[in-house]
Amino acid sequence: MSRTFVRNTAGTVAKHLRLGQLIVLESTTYPGTTDDVIKPILEETGLQSKIDFFLGFSPEREDPGNRSFEVATIPKVVAGDGIEAATLVQAFYQGVVKTVVPVSTTATAEAVKLTENIFRSVNIALVNELKVVLGAMGIDIWEVIEAAKSKPFGYMPFYPGPGLGGHCVPIDPFYLTWKAREYEMPTRFIELAAEINTAMPRHVVDELAKALDRRCGKALSRSRILIIGLAYKKNVPDIRESPSLRLIELIEEWGGKAEFHDPHVTEIPTTREHMAIKGRSSVELTEAALKDFDAVVVATDHDAIDYQAIADHALLIVDTRNVFGRLGLARETVVKA
Repeated sequence: MSRTFVRNTAGTVAKHLRLGQLIVLESTTYPGTTDDVIKPILEETGLQSKIDFFLGFSPEREDPGNRSFEVATIPKVVAGDGIEAATLVQAFYQGVVKTVVPVSTTATAEAVKLTENIFRSVNIALVNELKVVLGAMGIDIWEVIEAAKSKPFGYMPFYPGPGLGGHCVPIDPFYLTWKAREYEMPTRFIELAAEINTAMPRHVVDELAKALDRRCGKALSRSRILIIGLAYKKNVPDIRESPSLRLIELIEEWGGKAEFHDPHVTEIPTTREHMAIKGRSSVELTEAALKDFDAVVVATDHDAIDYQAIADHALLIVDTRNVFGRLGLARETVVKA
């Protein structure tokens, strides 16, 4: 979360701060924010942390679209500025969630959330890189992962895709990168992972262009492409940092025309970085529409998509999520990317 937002919010809270209140920051941020940013602003009121009010940090944890978890069942990491604050923060969240995980300092709790998101970013980058390398060797990364995850120890499956999206994993790791510069410490893994993940939309479009040329004898510059899924992950309407937006832009940079279908997103809203494509609407997924596009790119594997219809009627399918392999709908028209 931007320091400006944190400071502004803390300033608003300070205007209403009273004796005995418990203030807890949940925004993902760099280690030290609670102590170095929030506390001084609140103490400008003349009230002191640990004496007049109590300050804590507990990072938000959620997985949009995942019905297996809800707020009450996701363990909550908590920390406080001092023993009393730690006790109060723990007691507060115990009334909301089943499991509370206390840590020693607010900076530690802040680092926990960053570590979780960095872990995902780095491991997704690893399988994205393996996808490209093994693909050049004619090896299916999805088959490799399925076999590797049969090992009951020492391995955890992560899956490749067209790039990273959402408001957490593509952005949060750089909070630590920024803070690390204060200590003259490098964050090479974090930066390399971001570089690999950011390159994935271009890789997908390159594979799309090759497939159109080899299988259809047509240039991408003269093709109409349908992107399946605008949201950054399945079964949600959230398009923040979605690689699908970049896919559309790259296809049109090649001279092609791109449209999208998403049952959860009706229109591309105004965004800071994708102004040229704002206002476009989701097209209807019909047999006639599918046959009218030169290729379909599956970027987000929503459950509410008629994949059978795509398999039956699309001239060429570029599958970035292995959805057709998982569903047993493999066709000669399907290319994994």
